[in-house]
Amino acid sequence: MTSRTSGGVRRTPISYFVLILLTLFAGLPLLILVFNSFKSDLELGQNPLGLPSGLEFDNYTEAWTRGSIGRGMWNSVILVGGTVIGTCVFAGAAAYSMARLDLPFKRGMENYLFVVISLPVQMFIVPLFFLWSNLSLIDSLFGLIIIYVALNTPFSVLLLRTFLVGIPRELDEAARIDGANEWQIAWRVILPLARPGLLTVGLVAGLGAYSELLFAVIFVTTPEKLPMATALLQYSQGHTQLFGLVNAAAVIMTLPAVLLFLFMQRKFIAGLASGGVKG
Repeated sequence: MTSRTSGGVRRTPISYFVLILLTLFAGLPLLILVFNSFKSDLELGQNPLGLPSGLEFDNYTEAWTRGSIGRGMWNSVILVGGTVIGTCVFAGAAAYSMARLDLPFKRGMENYLFVVISLPVQMFIVPLFFLWSNLSLIDSLFGLIIIYVALNTPFSVLLLRTFLVGIPRELDEAARIDGANEWQIAWRVILPLARPGLLTVGLVAGLGAYSELLFAVIFVTTPEKLPMATALLQYSQGHTQLFGLVNAAAVIMTLPAVLLFLFMQRKFIAGLASGGVKG
């Protein structure tokens, strides 16, 4: 017995089984992490996978105080905010140029962006470190924001370009007849219509900056400037025997990302789907 949704996806017992399996695979580790965050260290050692016998809320208060999580959270807010704004501005301008203007070598630029996306980021670390040292951008949140914007922009340009290509060119011509220049057409007419794409780009860049660890560990050394992910790593290394506190700190770090994704998941998936079907 099968049925078909409005989107044309066939519903079968096998599809339900696969979905349930994927849900368990994605959700169980998070659920166990939450359970363990409410256990004492003794109970966690005796029962690492089961329900807690009580709720140790002290784990959260102590983890927040010892790990300076509030400071790390504020640094992450600065990083995420700067990354999202920078990525949307630069990727929006580049995508508009590639989608709406008659530029030479556009196909070559697209191929170059595809190649950049496929390269491992580790190969940039050494030259970037020496360059950042000469520019005095080491141990600076602003320097880290520039890196995150550069890492997220190639994919964002390609994604936004697919939105902008699908917008009718008659809108450009109508705006030019009304006397608008290219800047006004881009920021007042075309880019507002690509709002779902900008929202998707902002969410991808923000979540990436929030959880990024490699560049943060290398380029930020002062404890007061550490973002949330790096602060959690440092905290877990210093409290290897206090499993309850480490789990509580991990839950505090994970919670904002999970809530943001759950709140915006429909727009995020719609944005990715729309960007994927347009050429």
